[in-house]
Amino acid sequence: MQYNWLNKGNNNELIVFFNGWGMDDNIVRNLDCSDYDILTFCDYRTFEPLDFDFSSYEKKYLIGWSMGVYVCNFFYEKFNSFDKFIAINGTQKPIDDNYGIPIAAYNLTVENFNDLTCSKFFKKISPVVDLKGYCTRPKEELKQELISIRDLKIQNYFKFNKAILSTKDRIFPYKNMYKYWEEQNTPIVEIQSAHYIFDKYKNWSELL
Repeated sequence: MQYNWLNKGNNNELIVFFNGWGMDDNIVRNLDCSDYDILTFCDYRTFEPLDFDFSSYEKKYLIGWSMGVYVCNFFYEKFNSFDKFIAINGTQKPIDDNYGIPIAAYNLTVENFNDLTCSKFFKKISPVVDLKGYCTRPKEELKQELISIRDLKIQNYFKFNKAILSTKDRIFPYKNMYKYWEEQNTPIVEIQSAHYIFDKYKNWSELL
């Protein structure tokens, strides 16, 4: 796993962002982060203990996007005391016929993963925005990450305060996401967007 501070040391409030599969922190660099310290995580091929002390912050928020909505729960003990949890286009059952990406579709992606299928996948994430600059990692890593996420075992789950869902999502079926968060009694915010939504926002406060 990799982490990076987009902003550090000048604010009383912290946002921890768990990225989606295959991405790096370029995916959110368009968002103004001057009002928060921002810590991002990506590359879920491995999961190491987190050695961070967040006790100095007055407010702490966790935002997960796509597979990050699931992966963040692996660190339940580290983040469970946070003030707010926000899910964006993902669920806590990400590989699931009823609540996430259908199992057969996910496994087929893993089995047939190559440059062509990867390129098609990124176009589904956003048919408008070219994501090449937001994913600079080698293709071999991306397949390993798909497998690692599929094999991940999680014991405890956060109670999310809000789920932002795209009605035009072609990665996570919208109806599956809606069904999951509705059953969790989580407030849902619908937006007209593809799986990638960050071009719709100017700063982190809008997501919160």
